[in-house]
Amino acid sequence: MSNESVSIVIFVCLALSRLPLNPLWMVGEQRRRSLAAATKCSVQALEFSSGRDVEYAAAFALSLSGDSARARALVEDLDKRFPEDTSVRFDYLPTLRVLLALKHNGAQKAVEPLQVAAAHDFAVPGLDFFAFFGGLYPAYVRGTAYLNRHQGQKAAEEFQKIIDHRGIVAADPIGSLAHLQLGRAYTMQGDMAKAKSEYQEFFALLKDADPGISATKQAREEYADLQ
Repeated sequence: MSNESVSIVIFVCLALSRLPLNPLWMVGEQRRRSLAAATKCSVQALEFSSGRDVEYAAAFALSLSGDSARARALVEDLDKRFPEDTSVRFDYLPTLRVLLALKHNGAQKAVEPLQVAAAHDFAVPGLDFFAFFGGLYPAYVRGTAYLNRHQGQKAAEEFQKIIDHRGIVAADPIGSLAHLQLGRAYTMQGDMAKAKSEYQEFFALLKDADPGISATKQAREEYADLQ
């Protein structure tokens, strides 16, 4: 799992704790830091609810953490139970399918399921209304897929969407991670000036964060290589 994915998994767990019918709350700094605990949180949330939003958030975390079998089972359940739900059809399922494809089928075909979601990128999914999670996730995952395919320009376009629409993203960590990913996209294109600017913006946003965060440490190593 990439370092930035750990931040997202932990945030997913926090989002799950705010969902209706789920009494599970994160307690203590070490628990928030623990990827294992965050993944366990997703699994435990399913014991309290099988609603579409709980299943999506749990499947997202499980996909990132490598539990593809359980995540795929949730994808199949969402597909079966919500055949006409807009958020499920045009946001949740395409996003989850690309995450799973990135894990197992490489990057070449991974972006294809998310093309159907492009027209709905700026719609606020149901989960975002009360858990403040999931806004513009299709764009973030699509951008990640383009990075994996070494298509820097297309990746940059996706991450720029996130930066330009912070009102949809709110406190979600992809708001800051988009700057890091955009920096990587510019590096891929050979535009080092813009790449440095995005890395600097990422560092500025996380200036008060724990300096030991793995995503930040990796970003600083990458930034040093740009000098």
